[in-house]
Amino acid sequence: MRTLIRSAAALAAAGLAFTPGVAAAAPTPSPGTATVTKAGTSFLTATTITPGQPVRVGASTGDHLYWSFRAEAGQVHEVTATVSFGKARTGASTWTVDVFDGLRRRQACTAGTQTPTAAATATSVALDCTLRRVRPWAEPWSGDPLPGTYYLRLSVTDLPEPDLGLPVEVDLLVGAEAEGGGSGDDGELKAPLVPNTRAGQVLTAEPAPEPVAEEEGSLTGWLPEPGSRWVWTSVGGVLAAVAGVVGFALTRRPRRP
Repeated sequence: MRTLIRSAAALAAAGLAFTPGVAAAAPTPSPGTATVTKAGTSFLTATTITPGQPVRVGASTGDHLYWSFRAEAGQVHEVTATVSFGKARTGASTWTVDVFDGLRRRQACTAGTQTPTAAATATSVALDCTLRRVRPWAEPWSGDPLPGTYYLRLSVTDLPEPDLGLPVEVDLLVGAEAEGGGSGDDGELKAPLVPNTRAGQVLTAEPAPEPVAEEEGSLTGWLPEPGSRWVWTSVGGVLAAVAGVVGFALTRRPRRP
C-alpha cells in the first residue's frame, strides 16, 4: 500500500494522472470507416467487420448478436460494447460478450468486464474484453489463439421474463494493437541458459582401439589378495575349527576302564 501511494505521489509530482485498475486506453474508431448497422444471429450468418470499424445496431433483449473479424499474428484485440436500454425494466440483467476462434473454441479474456450486471434503474451497461496476443503458431493440443477469423457474440444471460423482448441499442468496437510477430515465448535464446563447461572434442577420424593388456599367468595368480575378505574368512574358519576341537577335548568325559 505504501508503495502504491509513493508511486501515485511520484506521478502527481511529474504532472501525470494516476488511475488504479486502468491498463490501457479504450480503442477508437478508424477515420473514414463506415458504421455497421446489422448483426448476424449465428456463426454462419455473422456480420463481417474490421478492427476499428464502429458498429451500431438496434436489437431486442434476448437476441444473440454475432459479428466476425480477421485476426493477424502479433495483434492484441480489445472488444468494447455498450448496451443502451430504451424502456424501463423490471429487474437487473446480466450481459456477456464471448469471443470464439475459427474452430468455435471460446477464447478467454485477459482483462475487462466481460459479464457485467445492469441494475433495474441503469440506462446502459458497458462490456469490455481484452484477448490474448495472436500467435503465429501453436501446438495442436493447446488452445492458444492463432491467425484467422474470430467471432463475437453479444447476449444476455440472466434477466426477468417480463423484460424479454424490450428494445436495446448496441454500440460495439473491436480494436487491434500490433505487438510484434509472436508471443513472448517465441524466439531464440541469445545465450544458453547453462554454459557448457565440459565441451567435447570434434573427431575427424575414427579413433584407434586401445590395446587390451594381456593377463599375466603365474602359479600364485589364483590366490586372493592379502587383506581381502576371503583371507579373513579362511582364517576365521580355521580358528573356529581349532576352538571347537579344544573345547571338545576339555569337556569330554574320561572313559572308564
